[in-house]
Amino acid sequence: MNNKFKSGFVGLIGRPNVGKSTLLNTFIGQKITITSEKPQTTRNSLRGILTTDEYQVVWIDTPGLHQPLHRLGDQMNRAAQSVIPDVDLILWVLDGSAGFTSADKKVAAILKGSTTPIFILWNKDDLVAEGSELPKLDLGDKQFRVSAQTGRGIPELLAEIVKELPIGPAFYPPDQLTDHPEKFVVAEFLREKALQFTQDEVPHAVAVQVEEMKERSNGLIYIEATLYVERDSQKGIIIGAGGERLKSIGKAAREDLERLLDAPVYLNLWVKVRKNWRNNEASLKEFGYWKEETRDS
Repeated sequence: MNNKFKSGFVGLIGRPNVGKSTLLNTFIGQKITITSEKPQTTRNSLRGILTTDEYQVVWIDTPGLHQPLHRLGDQMNRAAQSVIPDVDLILWVLDGSAGFTSADKKVAAILKGSTTPIFILWNKDDLVAEGSELPKLDLGDKQFRVSAQTGRGIPELLAEIVKELPIGPAFYPPDQLTDHPEKFVVAEFLREKALQFTQDEVPHAVAVQVEEMKERSNGLIYIEATLYVERDSQKGIIIGAGGERLKSIGKAAREDLERLLDAPVYLNLWVKVRKNWRNNEASLKEFGYWKEETRDS
């Protein structure tokens, strides 16, 4: 690395469903985190890594800040807020097509007083009428209009982000795209497809655990995973008539995983009921949604 190499951490902060995860995938140039039109899809802080000869940006995608309805929601908010003081730059992401909402005001209150530089990012600019003015907010250092979906404004934004980063060494190898283990990524891709194929009352009650993942002698990757829900009725919805919905979830996930892992994949899926797991500390720990350091003192 040259002596002008720049590196740093950039946090994506905002309310649910403003496109933070899609932005992360756009920055990286590859799908490494799941996306959905349903709010509160992201449950953990996720890192994506972009490395060139001149810089390394470590993006941290966070759960959308929201009014929690259960202990899982509390943990998601804590995960997002814990990122704010530890990054070199905050990208406050808003939905340009929705304007400045009451939920955005609550995010502004959380960000107010932060000493970390803030870029205000109006996403979904492809959905905003040409020539429309967006609110000028005084909380951030700079404002940008971009579209994660089309890539509009992304190169210009990236150039400004790199300017903001300090000179320093790379934190990760140049070919590494994320610091999350493969089992975590596999579980998230399966959960994304469960979100896609199920009705409104089911998605947020789904958790996924990868029980086994190994490469066989013929190069095929065998994956056994369990989808957990909170009620018997939700289990029936996930499985579907004759098991057809579970087959659809598995087929769509397998196609994404084969692209990610660059190998054939065999998925063996199970569906089990874990009642009220979103309010159960032991289950939240087991599923990776609880960190001891985030607990109330």
